[in-house]
Amino acid sequence: MKIVVMGGSGLIGSRLVTLLSEAGHEALAASPRSGVNAVTGEGLSNALTDADVVVDVTNAPSWEPQAVLDFFRTSTRNLGKAEVAAGVRHHVALSIVGCDRTPENAYFVAKVAQEEAIEAAGVPYTIVRATQFMEFIGGIADFSTDGGTVRVGDGLFQPIAADDVAAALAQAALGAPLNGTVEIAGPDRAPFAEIVARYLKSVGDTRPVVTDRDARYYGGLVEEQSLVPLGDARIGRISLDQWLAQAK
Repeated sequence: MKIVVMGGSGLIGSRLVTLLSEAGHEALAASPRSGVNAVTGEGLSNALTDADVVVDVTNAPSWEPQAVLDFFRTSTRNLGKAEVAAGVRHHVALSIVGCDRTPENAYFVAKVAQEEAIEAAGVPYTIVRATQFMEFIGGIADFSTDGGTVRVGDGLFQPIAADDVAAALAQAALGAPLNGTVEIAGPDRAPFAEIVARYLKSVGDTRPVVTDRDARYYGGLVEEQSLVPLGDARIGRISLDQWLAQAK
């Protein structure tokens, strides 16, 4: 099976390409670095020739509200048109748990627009919504730091390891299209501040972490269940403690 991974050189894409290749499939890592650009359309038709599945794990280069919205709308529409022309049988995309519940977060709004464009494209699809990656906790802490204190919202957090995200995407790519959404999350669910504090302690970072109901998560207020699955979700294998031990 030929599977094209858009964004195949990134954190998730590179892992996914390895998993699919090890399973005996022809996995093509497609990105602007390799001459394939979904925003401009450059290289798309050649990359998708004889492709059975396309997995989209691209990320916007800018998170400015209009820029990120334009990125996901344009790239997804271009992908859909190219997939129809190439006869692709399954489109898989990585999205975010709760993206439809935080309209003040511009990145989340853009992911909702991406999902809508996927549904309208006419290609059978599976959307995999993931919680925040464990690999991003440090960056979240830095973004949330104010005057030396990390201030995060009053909500629950359930991060997932990138390896588990890649495994879930591989499973989706090799399965039948759902024409719907599946959610994935890590094994540990705890208050946002507790998760961030555990991470900082593990890396020897002494910044205090406090819960602040007015703190914004990339523009959006975090309520109790803003960032976690509300119903059934597939749970990853790697716990936060296991990931922290590996990350040291």
